[in-house]
This record gives sequence, structure tokens and C-alpha cells, in this order.
Amino acid sequence: MISPLARRNFLQLLAALTAVGATGTTATAAERVSSQGGSGRFPLVSKGKATTIVVSASDHPGVVRVAGDLQADIERVTGIKPALVLDTVPAQGEVVLIGSLGRSPLVDDLVASGKLDVTGIAGKWETSLTQVVRTQKARVLVITGSDPRGTIFGAYDISRSIGVSPWYWWDDVPPEHRDELHVEADRHSLGTPFVKYRGIFINDENPALGTWAPWYFGSGHAPGFPNGFNHRFWEKIFETVLRLKGNYVWPAVWGRAFAEDDPLNHATAKRYGIVMGTSHEAPMMRGIEEWNRHAVPAERDAAGNIVKPGHDPYGGTGEWSFRRNAEAITAYWTDGIKRMVDEDFEGVVTVGMRGNGDTRLPDGDSIELMRSILAAEQDVLARVTGRDPASVPQVWTLYKEVMRYWEKGLRPPDHVTVVFPDDNWGNLCKLPDRSLPPHAGGYGLYYHFDYVGAGRNYKWVDTCPIANVWEQLHQAAEYGVSRLWVANVGDFKGNELPAQFFLDYAWKPFPLEHLSTWEREHAEQNFGRRNASAIAGVLNTYGRLQSRRKPELLNRKITGEGTSIVYDDKATPFSLVHYRELDRVTQEWRKLGERAEQIAARLPAAYRDAFFELVLYQVKATANLYELRHAEFTNIFYAGQGRALANDLAATTEARFADDLALAERFNTVVAGGKWRGFQTQPHIGYGDVERYGPNAPWQQPEKDHVALPDEIFPPVRRITVADVAEMGVAIDGSELWWPSSSDTPVLPEFSPFQSQPAQFVDVFNRGRAPFDCTIRADVPWLRLRPGSGRVEKQLRAEIEVDWSRAPKGTTRVPIVVSGAGRTVTVEAVVRNPDVPRGWRQGFMEANGYVSMEAEHHSANVEVGGVKWRRIDGIGRTGAGMKPFPVTAASQEPGRGPRLEYRMTLLTPGEVTVWAHLSPRAGVLPTPGLRYAISFDDSAPQVVDVIKATGADHTGMNRQWERITSDNVNLTATRHVIAAPGPHVLRFWMVDPTVVLQKLVVDTGGLRPSYLGPPESKRF
Repeated sequence: MISPLARRNFLQLLAALTAVGATGTTATAAERVSSQGGSGRFPLVSKGKATTIVVSASDHPGVVRVAGDLQADIERVTGIKPALVLDTVPAQGEVVLIGSLGRSPLVDDLVASGKLDVTGIAGKWETSLTQVVRTQKARVLVITGSDPRGTIFGAYDISRSIGVSPWYWWDDVPPEHRDELHVEADRHSLGTPFVKYRGIFINDENPALGTWAPWYFGSGHAPGFPNGFNHRFWEKIFETVLRLKGNYVWPAVWGRAFAEDDPLNHATAKRYGIVMGTSHEAPMMRGIEEWNRHAVPAERDAAGNIVKPGHDPYGGTGEWSFRRNAEAITAYWTDGIKRMVDEDFEGVVTVGMRGNGDTRLPDGDSIELMRSILAAEQDVLARVTGRDPASVPQVWTLYKEVMRYWEKGLRPPDHVTVVFPDDNWGNLCKLPDRSLPPHAGGYGLYYHFDYVGAGRNYKWVDTCPIANVWEQLHQAAEYGVSRLWVANVGDFKGNELPAQFFLDYAWKPFPLEHLSTWEREHAEQNFGRRNASAIAGVLNTYGRLQSRRKPELLNRKITGEGTSIVYDDKATPFSLVHYRELDRVTQEWRKLGERAEQIAARLPAAYRDAFFELVLYQVKATANLYELRHAEFTNIFYAGQGRALANDLAATTEARFADDLALAERFNTVVAGGKWRGFQTQPHIGYGDVERYGPNAPWQQPEKDHVALPDEIFPPVRRITVADVAEMGVAIDGSELWWPSSSDTPVLPEFSPFQSQPAQFVDVFNRGRAPFDCTIRADVPWLRLRPGSGRVEKQLRAEIEVDWSRAPKGTTRVPIVVSGAGRTVTVEAVVRNPDVPRGWRQGFMEANGYVSMEAEHHSANVEVGGVKWRRIDGIGRTGAGMKPFPVTAASQEPGRGPRLEYRMTLLTPGEVTVWAHLSPRAGVLPTPGLRYAISFDDSAPQVVDVIKATGADHTGMNRQWERITSDNVNLTATRHVIAAPGPHVLRFWMVDPTVVLQKLVVDTGGLRPSYLGPPESKRF
């Protein structure tokens, strides 16, 4: 008997094969165009002549317009401009015909005559067809669609195939010149999109977009509409969304009113074929800014009583309160729907209500109040449209506290699409209950690549690794979330890669194995095939490194748990003394910046602006920010010890600050001839300065960009005064102390033949101006010190290693004598060289008091009932992650489901603590909690409910969830007793299918505090 899982996989495969058979080939865009003619190919440009493009004037305006875009794109690639003809197909030769089924008489005639077979696309949603047909004397490349957007997508598919990037305008991506263009003549379709409404939310658009748009599209380009968010601006947005196969837009919110910023805005959306919506906090096709512009609030006394009523166009008090001002708000909503009807644009209506300014309702969280709001909105839709409200596309987004209405049992009318949000940090909050009957309105997703709010804004550069995005989108898709997807892309420019990934996946979900292919194809789309692999590699590493922490949070260290959480906005989260953590992460960014620079140097000059905009700026500027923070916090640390080197690091910090400004200046004034003036103005350094920026400073961006040195560096660097004479100080690896100041004995971290980092160090530093000579010696030949002596101007670092072939067995304490400037400090090296039986060397080895293991390096991956853990590269902060698949698998009984096994040798018996590093995930399933189980050897598994253990509330963004999302990891601990030293097996069991394991650390008593956890242990 076939299993349910096998049957499901077979049906999915059958459906995929049927779809291909009905609509054509699945060749990639690049494979469909050649520079050479031949049998089976259709010439767009050949022998210096371009094929004429024909479109019917009676077609949708968006189709007529896209014919002009294809004409321009062919000219961009070849330098030859095709003729564009309305309504007349030449009697002979070749012609490109663009037209929609039922809208283009020219296409409909071909269908009626039997020359064009539209089987598989007719009656579908946004489905394209490209095919060569023959008339009596002509050969026609037909680009058609089941509806106008299907045709538009088919035309833009040709544009992408010939080498025009969707980002040609927004990122100045040049196409590769080609003299000839020939399209494969076989039947081809992009298929039907998986998600019906797919789009973006332009949001948080100040200061970058809000500075640039008024300059570029302001009064000089569109007189009378100086704020820049006019129809000329939106034309560029709409075109790019369509080129990305999106169809849906939420317009800008903060200080913007789409309908009023330019009366042509809605007409422009209609002309392009874009479906308009409004954000989660803007019901009934009206953004809150319109209310704020016209409503005059009531005057109140100190007790809150109205002493003078306000007014607005609808006669109310001006208060955004349905409980106290329902009449005015209902009239306001009525006007929004009336405008949609009168202007006849396509829209999806947001229902529900939030407070003014994207906050909680001032009226409270009453279910009855929200029920009355939803009912009033349905009444408005019925009255104004004269139709059944069920025929009007609607959406209710369960953002933040709105999720609680759902969890308390409130349901909107069955025809309303229910949109589940993420937690603002790219982690889903809820999924549909698959055990319930289907919801007629379907489900949607609201996702973030940009955010303003707790624990801190992230608006500067792309920080959303696509491995995490893929995992979350895949999960949403598998649970049937397919009616509407929208991503908050902030200023749009700066989030190009995740925005395109989001829309590509919404069009057609693809398997995990295709992830690296997508990255390479994205690089090839913008920079050509020659450098695509190298650029994709840089982008992949960039995403992995950014997954560790947002750049805006590099000066915030968070400690404690629950109600005892403490934020320190004057500290680095990375350890300055343990595992060389800050040094290591800075070095990784430095190397990535160097790789990106090397690619930039070898790119043809025509690509360098685009490369700077899409790759180099974000890589180099982030790497520079890590260098800045490294110098800054090392300066503060060294200044506290009186190291003369501290003043050099203060200068380095300011130099890196100047580099930050220079990179922004290059973006604003040099790239693309100054086209992006004012775009790179997003503050990202001065976060947390409460004294300067007020009580919201811990999370809100500074009110002005950094403009001066060194005042805008927060926390400020320290300069110290040192003595004119030489004065020796000694510091050691793993300690914040220095000697001879401290009375404690300086003891280095334990040396072990099994440790993954081979050396410890001793720093000999100068607390004065005069240089001095020093010596660093040990009286045993098997302890290597490099260097063993030297002249100390500011600082000398000696690396210490053990020659294990000569070191004695057991634990030896070796004194290391440091002398210089009239002082002597004796440092103790503890060398532990255990006599481990050969049979014990299995898997990971304990050293330095811990075993650290990346989740992907398991010794066994045990499948149960068709469910198995799978590796997701790049999802972890320090490596890959492991997650159970399929993601729709049922929860498992602890100790009986799929498991990961990790073999290790432990040398320290007794109680140990196992720290599980998990991706931040909420309890998205109908069953409460998020669970895994863990055990050693044959002991009974301990079950951990991650949600209960951490006390995190993903909907209310409490302090615990702020910490988890800021750190981008959920840490949970279990305690186990190891009876005897030797080989052991740690088993990590699946219970709930949405757990993502990144790393496991077994603390046997020596684990030191750090952000990422210790480096991975040695493995045999």
C-alpha cells in the first residue's frame, strides 16, 4: 500500500509534468536566446535589422506600453530600434505580435483560425504563452497571455532573456551588447503564478528615498508635486515590479498619501496594470496620512475632556477612534471605496483597523469592537460598490497585537484573505491549521526586509540572508499560504536581492537544491556569466555573515533573561577576550571586502557602477563598520588598561568613520554621474545615544545623519595621557585583567591537543612613550613562543603553542616569565595532555572545558516514517542549519521521531550543560509551543518547549523576543549527568517540525561567555 507521503509526492510530480506539457518548455531565460540564427529560432535582430513589433491599440494600456518597453530593451542590447506598429500585421516576413486573449483582435484572429493553440492558458490567471506561428506569408512570434498581465510578463520574459536586467534603471545595470538576437521558436510559458497577489510595500522611506525622490522627481520633473512620490516615481516602481513578475503594491506611508501626492498616481497604476493595496494599518484604500492632513483634533483639558471639538471633512472630532468617532471614520472609509469605484482601478481592500501611526487601537482590544469594525467595512463595500462584498478582494493582516484577535477566536468574513505576518525580523508568526476546512478567502503573508521598531531599526543595507527567507517562504507555501504575499522592502533600492528572491519564489516555489543556482543566476542576470560564480560567492558569504547580527546592533550587548534582561548600548556583543571572537568576525568581513574589491577591479568599466550599488557598497561599508567597531571597542578596552596603543585605535576609529562617509559620498555624488544624490543618507552608527536623541534612541535611528568627527561616534572613543617613560603592562588571552595591576595570578586558558585553536597569546604593551626591550621565555623546550623577545614601541603579541609530540602526559603548569622596562610578570600556562585510549577518539573531542559542534556535522541522521533532517546551507550564524522535512510532517512523540546523532569523547564526568543554538522561531502550528527532545546515550530524552523556556512573545515583541531577534538565535539549555569519561552519543530528536538547529555546545565546566559560542571542536 502506498504511503500518504509517497502519494503526495507522486501527485505533485504529476501536476508539475502536466503543467509543463500544457504550457510549454521549462528552459531558463538565458537558454532561450542565441546570438546565432538557425532552424527553430526566430530573429529579433539579424544582419543589422530588427523585426517589427505589433500591438493592438484596443489592448490594455499596460500591454501597449510594454510593447514600447520591449522595443527599447532590444535597442539597449543591440543599438537597433525595432519599428512599433499599431493594429497591422505585415503581410510577409517576420513580426513580433504582442496581445492579450480577449483584448487583442489580432491575437484572437489567430486563435479563431486555429493557428494559435491557447490550450493550457485560456481562463487562467496571469499565464503567458510565447510561440511562433505561420500565416500565409508571415512568420509571427506571438507573445500573449490569458489576461493583460500574463501578456506583460511574457514580454518582459523576452527582455530578461536578451539580457536586460529588471534593475537596469534602479541600479544602472548595462546589458551586454549583442549584434544578433534569435529566440527559440518552441512553445513556451512561464506558467501560472503560485501566489495570486505578489508585491512590495514601500515603507520607512526616510531619510534615503525621502531625500532622493523629491530631488529626482520633485518640482523640476513634476511641477506641483514636490515631495517626489508622484506618478513619475511610481512609474519606475511599477515597471520594475512587473519586470520581477509582481503585480501588487502597498504605497509609501510615512508623510505620504498616494492619492493626494499626485492625482495621477492611481491612474498610473491602472495604466501599468498594477493592483493597488494599502498597508496593514490603512483600511479601505486610504492611508492614514490623508486623515492626518485634513483632520483637526479636538482640544482637551488636562483631564482629557474635550473643550473645543475638532473638525474634518466628515464632521467628526478628528479622533482616530471607531468607538468614539464611528460616523466620521465610516464616512472617511466610504470616500476611499468611492474613489476606487470612480477611478476604476484594480485593488485589494485592507480591512480591520490599527491605531494612528501603526500602533495599537486607542479603543482597546475588544473582540466585539473589532467585529463591529469589520461589519461596518463590509457594509461600506456593499453600499458603495453595489456588489456583494465577497466579490471585492479583501485582506486582514494580523500584525502584532492584531494576532490576538485571531488567537481569541475572532474570524473575518469567509471571503476575506487572512494575512499572517512575520515578527518583523523574517520569522513567521503563524500558519494555517491544516486540520480545518479550507478558508475561502485564502491566506497571505506579510514579510519584512526592512523595519522600524524594537529592538532596533534595520534600514541601511540588505541584512536578510536568502537561506532563511527560503526556509520561511517554503514553510508558508507548504502550508497553503498562497493568496497574497507582500514584502516590506523599505526604500526599495538596497533590498534588490531579497525583493527579487521573494517575488521569484512567490511566482514558482523551488526546492532547496536550487538555492545556490538562484544566487548564481541573479549574479549572471546583472553582471554576465564570466564573473557570476565569484559574485554569487561573495553574496552568499555576505548573507551568512549578516545573519549574525544587524549592523545597527553592533554597539548593543544584551545580557540576562526574561525580566532581568539588560541592554548595554556602549558595548560590543562580540567578546573582546574569549575565543578571539571580535578579531575573528572582523577578519572575516575584511577578507570578504577584499574579495569584492578584487572582483570590482576586474569587471568591465560599464558594470562598475551597478556592482557598487548592488554588491560592493553593502559589502565594503559593512566590513568597514566592523573595522570601526573593532577599533572603537578595543580602544575603550585598551584605554582602561592604559595601553599607549589606545590612542592609535582612536585615530583608526575616526579614520574608519571617515571611510564610511566617503563611501556614502561616492554613492551620492559619483556613481551613475550623481543620479542617486542623497540616497545613501541612512544613519547606522549613532544608535543608542539617549542623551542626544531621547528615550527612543535605543531602537530609533538618530534624527540626523552623522556629519562630524568624532561627535557622532557612539559610544565615543577615549584618548589617554601616557607617561614619557617606558612602563610595561602584560595582558593574556581570555582575561580582561592586566598585570602587574591585578593581584590575581595570570593563567592562560588551558592548552589541549584537542583544541581547535592552536595558540594562546600574551600581550606585552607599553603604558608610556619611551620604547623598551622585553623577553618572554619558558624553561621547557616543548612550549613555543613566537616571538620570544622584541622591542615594544606600543605593543608586542607573543603566540604560544605546544609541541604535543614532546609534551609530557597529564597536566603540567609551566611558568612563562615576561620581563621589560624594569618589571617582571610570570604567566602560568596550564597544559593538559591526557592519555586518551585510541578507541576513545570518536567524533568531537572535549577540550578547554567544552565540546562545540555545528549542527550539520552530525555522525548520523536517522529518518523515521519518511521524515528526515535536512541541511540548509547559510541559515546558521556560524554554519548551516538542520531542519526536519517535509515541513508539514506531524509532530512526533519524544524519543521516537527522526534524530540527529553526535558522537563525542568527554573527558570530564559529572553534570554537563548542553546549549542548543536554534533559529528564532515562533509557535506557528496549531499545537502550542515549539519542542525538541535531547538525550545522551540511552537515557530518556528531555523535552524542551522553546517558547515556554524562553518566555518569548512574538506578537507583542516583549524584551525576551527583542533579545532573540537581535541576537538572531534562541538559546536553550538542558542539564545531563555523564557517569564516566569516554565516548558518548548526543541525540537531538525532532518533536515539532519547525525547529531549525544551528549548533550544539556541551559545557563541561570551561565554557566562556561569547556571542557566537566557541569555535567548533576537533573531530576525529
